[in-house]
Amino acid sequence: SPKISFGHYITMTDPAVRRVVSDVIRSPEDKREYRGLEFINGLKAVLISDPTTDKSSAALDVHIGSLSDPPNISGLAHFCEHMLFLGTEKYPKENEYSQFLSEHAGSSNAFTSGEHTNYYFDVSHEHLQGALDRFAQFFLCPLFDESCKDREVNAVDSEHEKNLMNDAWRLFQLEKATGNPKHPFSKFGTGNKLTLETRPSKEGVDVRQELLKFHSTYYSSNLMGLCVLGRESLDELTAMVVKLFGEVENKNVPVPEFPEHPFQEQHLKQFYKVVPIKDIRNLYVTFPIPDLQKYYKSNPGHYLGHLIGHEGPGSLLSELKSKGWVNTLVGGQKEGARGFMFFIINVDLTEEGLLHVEDIIFHMFQYIQKLRTEGPQEWVFEECKDLNNVAFRFKDKERPRGYTSKIAGLLHYYPLKEVLAAEYLLEDFRPDLIEMVLDKLRPEHVRVAVVSKSFEGQTDMTEEWYGTQYKQEAISEETIKKWANADLNGKFKLPMKNEFIPTNFEIYPLEKESPSVPTLIKDTAMSKVWFKQDDKFFLPKACLNFEFFSPFAYVDPLHCNMAYLYLELLKDSLNEYAYAAELAGLNYDLQNTIYGMYVMTSLLCSEVSGAQH
Repeated sequence: SPKISFGHYITMTDPAVRRVVSDVIRSPEDKREYRGLEFINGLKAVLISDPTTDKSSAALDVHIGSLSDPPNISGLAHFCEHMLFLGTEKYPKENEYSQFLSEHAGSSNAFTSGEHTNYYFDVSHEHLQGALDRFAQFFLCPLFDESCKDREVNAVDSEHEKNLMNDAWRLFQLEKATGNPKHPFSKFGTGNKLTLETRPSKEGVDVRQELLKFHSTYYSSNLMGLCVLGRESLDELTAMVVKLFGEVENKNVPVPEFPEHPFQEQHLKQFYKVVPIKDIRNLYVTFPIPDLQKYYKSNPGHYLGHLIGHEGPGSLLSELKSKGWVNTLVGGQKEGARGFMFFIINVDLTEEGLLHVEDIIFHMFQYIQKLRTEGPQEWVFEECKDLNNVAFRFKDKERPRGYTSKIAGLLHYYPLKEVLAAEYLLEDFRPDLIEMVLDKLRPEHVRVAVVSKSFEGQTDMTEEWYGTQYKQEAISEETIKKWANADLNGKFKLPMKNEFIPTNFEIYPLEKESPSVPTLIKDTAMSKVWFKQDDKFFLPKACLNFEFFSPFAYVDPLHCNMAYLYLELLKDSLNEYAYAAELAGLNYDLQNTIYGMYVMTSLLCSEVSGAQH
């Protein structure tokens, strides 16, 4: 378990700052310096000083998204995100921000989700202050220039058009459309020309005025999380941020909450046949569950997802694969919004599997029944805890832009001192919570969607925004009863204890006069081996790469294809055996090349002895 230090509070003399967390929980391997700030206006910020970074970055996340769109203007939150880029009172030129970034090796982007609007940029480290000044004006004095409105409506419309042929977008909107139509979850969050121009114009609604109203209502400092990363010291970053963001207005907007689940009784025990764009076959099994976010230190959804989604011997996937019905399985909790979540079990389907959907779901309930019978296991929780500790301690250093964007969003959910570690913290084994979630995974709460081209011509409904063809049927009481009476299957077993979880992180001392390039340490007629000791990062990690040469691998197209198929079959056959090692951080890949095949592995060094398996 990594040694982690907890933050203590110190008093800032600046009147804009309420408190400072001078030492957030972080990995002992993380050499960056952190400071958390809570402003008088309610804005929370994390500052990161990294003297080695090439790019500086900042991100601001507003805890408002498309679920807060007005009922008559779908996509307004997304449209607001687009319009903020186009000029402010201090920098009225509409491309001032983008131009400054592009002139200084930078870039920017933003996204709108159901609950968040997230803005972020990166820039060469010398120009953070100039970029941050232009960025801050979005939240102080945007213009929402009327002359830009039509063009940005077209930009939003083009974005929607781009998504029309994307099955992921189509299925997400279909899921929203088949719940409670009065729930905000059902909204069409992207928006298009119809919702942002044509329809409002017919109804006499001025979209720019609605935009100003939306920004004025919701863009409040108490709903904002800010993260800034630069080479500057923490004191310099603090002075910069306080000056620019201390004046953002606090309108004391309550965080939107959605205590009622979008899937009520009438939306359960339903079966959906869906026609995709691509020739895919998938099965989606969904259960409504309560919002588990506040239980992040015990994370019952993660515990159940670890077991249901396991891929080792005795797992649900192992049984379904052995019957030739599926190849992959994903199981676990899925975010909804404040107030509701989902638990999902998704599989791909073989052609044979498409004929056995009810049997596949029966096996799912057999495995769930196995978990009920076994009861919550503390050793499984401790294993998840150990895996999380290792993952947090040795996680790779993220790129600045993605890192700041992520942290800015997490600030809405976790205390400042825990924001870096919160997603990895497992401290409280709560069997009562595990049983509570497990109790929700019953046939009377299920929703099933099967996606296949074979349903073409068999549908009678069309989703409004993407035109997805589907058919909705109630699952028969006979089937529900059969699933409810799922017996124990002797082939299902809890995973074995994971022998690959590393415990010894001791670093071997650097060899004297260690060569700067790999050295040939073995040279025979059959093989050559090169070795280089890490003299830069000093982490207990190893990378082992092997290339096997064969003159037959690329002799003609047939051999090339056969080599590819061989490696795909090899990876598939190794999956169950290697899954425990992969959980523990041993990653590997197999590729066919023009010379033969290539094996790439990376692992924590204390796993090397175990990896000899």
